[in-house]
Amino acid sequence: MTDVLLSGLAGFQSADPAVSSRLELVWHEIGRTLTPQGLDSYLRGVHGLLALGRGIEPVLAYIDTMPAVAREVGEQVLPDTLNAVMQLSSLTSGAVIVSFFSSLPVAARRLGDADLLRQYLGLVHQVASKAPRGLRAMLDNIDQLLDKLTLGGLRRWALWGAQTHARHPEMLQAYFSLQTPDSLSVLQRERRGILFADTHRLLNFYLRALWGRDFFMRPTSGDFESREGLRPYCEAGIIHLPDAYDDMDGVSGRDIYRAAAAHLAAHQVYTRQALSAEALTPLQMFLIGLFEDARVEYCAIQEMPGLRQLWLPLLEDRSGHSGISWLLQLARVLLDERALANADALQLAMCQAFSEAVSHDCRNSQISWDLGLQLYNQLKAQAFVLPPLHALEKAQPLYRDDNRAIWVAEEFASVPAIARPRQIRRKVSLMEMLDELDCELAGDDAQEIWTLETPFYLDQEACTINELEGREVITPPCFYPEWDFQMQLYRPQWVTLEERRQPSADAALIDAMIEAQRPLAGQVRRIIDALQPQGLVRQRRCEDGEALDLDAVVRAMVDLRMGVVPDQRFHTRYQRRFRDLAVLVLIDLSESTQAIIPGTSQSILQLAREAAVLLASAITGIGDPFAIHGFASNGRHQVHYYRYKDFDQPYDDAARARLAGMQGGWSTRMGCALRHAGHLLRQQPQRRKLVLVLTDGEPADIDERDPLYLRADCRKAVEELAQAGMTSYCLSLDPLADDYVSRIFGRNRYTVLDRLERLPERLPSLFATLTGS
Repeated sequence: MTDVLLSGLAGFQSADPAVSSRLELVWHEIGRTLTPQGLDSYLRGVHGLLALGRGIEPVLAYIDTMPAVAREVGEQVLPDTLNAVMQLSSLTSGAVIVSFFSSLPVAARRLGDADLLRQYLGLVHQVASKAPRGLRAMLDNIDQLLDKLTLGGLRRWALWGAQTHARHPEMLQAYFSLQTPDSLSVLQRERRGILFADTHRLLNFYLRALWGRDFFMRPTSGDFESREGLRPYCEAGIIHLPDAYDDMDGVSGRDIYRAAAAHLAAHQVYTRQALSAEALTPLQMFLIGLFEDARVEYCAIQEMPGLRQLWLPLLEDRSGHSGISWLLQLARVLLDERALANADALQLAMCQAFSEAVSHDCRNSQISWDLGLQLYNQLKAQAFVLPPLHALEKAQPLYRDDNRAIWVAEEFASVPAIARPRQIRRKVSLMEMLDELDCELAGDDAQEIWTLETPFYLDQEACTINELEGREVITPPCFYPEWDFQMQLYRPQWVTLEERRQPSADAALIDAMIEAQRPLAGQVRRIIDALQPQGLVRQRRCEDGEALDLDAVVRAMVDLRMGVVPDQRFHTRYQRRFRDLAVLVLIDLSESTQAIIPGTSQSILQLAREAAVLLASAITGIGDPFAIHGFASNGRHQVHYYRYKDFDQPYDDAARARLAGMQGGWSTRMGCALRHAGHLLRQQPQRRKLVLVLTDGEPADIDERDPLYLRADCRKAVEELAQAGMTSYCLSLDPLADDYVSRIFGRNRYTVLDRLERLPERLPSLFATLTGS
């Protein structure tokens, strides 16, 4: 270890004397805190900050503070911290980076967990992006903020101020400096009762006094939007507790922490082996978990009777639902037999069965399995109404865990994938289906699936089985990166895209549309005739070629006789021109397409559909393979992509029916859709590839308030297509699109199509110029 450190110090002798001298001062602490791998990450951070060019002060702050951070939450956060600083450097100054490093040991000590510190790094970057003037003030007051707030509360406090005072820099700085009434008011509103950081040490002493051993505990941060913390849980031998507890009905948050820690410690002490979840429903698992909680608490109370008074006040019913109240009363009866006076017959029977079982062997987890299934069968026989499972889980006593540690599903890991039978699909005749049909609605695990070439109608419902019970085939989701123009970095796997299918309609609607646009269709047909491939083309005036151009030869001889230097280009070359093009038409199907075009009775969606139909007719006439797709988004986690016609599908009645059923909704996350279109187009064998976008507005989505963010990402997606050899072109249906569409697609790469009659004017330049025809 010393050799590694000394070699690292030698590498900084020539870089800066201040850096090497500072490293020499802290090298003893570094050697005690970091492993060789951690030391390597630490020295890489010093190199990276020196190369950042923000002065020597951020480097010295990093050298001084990071050993303390590693000691609090582990050395695995060193690379994450360096990445966060690299991103932060593009948004703020070197002085703010120094403040960031100075406040980081306080944040690490208060949060106490590597995952929470990573979330804190993300919050710092978010504040730097939305409120850069307030970041330094927040960092200077981070000890006071984290002394009162959880990480979720700090996030809500910071984002409220960034949004409220976004247009007032002075008020923004005063808010983050805790100098305004609204800042203190929001701080008081987000303040929680007892923080995990304040009670962690006491909980360690408490559990050690109870069981004479140490337990590892970590905080968890809940949903900062709903202000609900995660339920306690055990995982990999570590007790995870919420980062804060409020006082509740006379029970202090500190007592709730004791109850939760003691309950999870009892699970670790008194659980010999995990239970199998094979063939169990979620409700059965919930009921088994109810008895398992009672069993481990019974074991703990037998050794330490005072724990009953710690847990019993937290089993009060606060839901008002009869089913939840019944289960909580059963939990009270299992914990304290003095509550039997208010129990019904079934609760009395289950309590008696539980008492007999635990008196024989309370360390056996099989007791919970048997009693849980027995209770499930009794409730089912009595038609007892229970609320949905999510309501049951939400109404669980605050101190109890989610019981994830008591289950094991060994059957899934024990069966190798190669041993699973392969599902077979067979095409059968109608008579075979009628003769051998055992179950009309086979499950996904059926070994053999029979399919009919024709629809299978049910007389009693007057429809097909597929219409009645069929499910849409959903492809696995695709994850795409997104460009953050402020960080100048990609956010990896940031957007989730799913391919879906919209319902079809009558193909006659498309035929009627073409009939109504017959004059335009005639113009398109004449354009198509002019764009047909020319086959063998003769090119004159070439320096070399297959034959002589007699006219050029005569002119060259005349020039020689006149003493003029002749033109050397007197050959003729023959070229075969064939179209080698694949076109993908991508339609924006956002909610704004439902709007009516001013001065007409036609919606933007109808205009987009008519334009797509005319384009499909034109491309079909040329003979190029083409596809028609659409997209809409509802945030970055829900981008839907629709395929109305694929490259390998004919433009027939089925494709027209899908186009007739085109619907609009949601928002326009265009960059992700362009990347997926490029992925599909890249699989085509044609040499030239074109993505033709029909849209009515700029990129926008519900989870992005900055209008420049998605524009920059869309521009980056267009550049990615160009780098892959694909051309993108935009037909915008927005009359005001010139302000932004040229910056996204580039000059001469877009057309504003506010009237369908203008489409024939653009087709010759669109296909002749872009495709080389």
